[in-house]
Amino acid sequence: MSHTKSNKQQLIGRVRRIAGQVAAIERALDTEAGCAAVLQQAAAVRGAINGLMDELIEDHLREHVAHPGLDETQRAAGTEELLAVIRRYAR
Repeated sequence: MSHTKSNKQQLIGRVRRIAGQVAAIERALDTEAGCAAVLQQAAAVRGAINGLMDELIEDHLREHVAHPGLDETQRAAGTEELLAVIRRYAR
């Protein structure tokens, strides 16, 4: 996905924050924090992952499906790639 080069640092920052959130869940479990606190942290991670997925899907749509310079074969390939990811993500 070459189009991610333009916002690479932003995406890496998001992934690092998510990694920090996951590490916080591990620490909470290790220290036997209350289940409500762990659930809240897990919900925050899920929200962060969903936000990352939303951004990546939007970027893919703009660059590999809706970009005006694409031919129909390229659009079809971009669409199929996205559908495959959405099917896996929706499980």
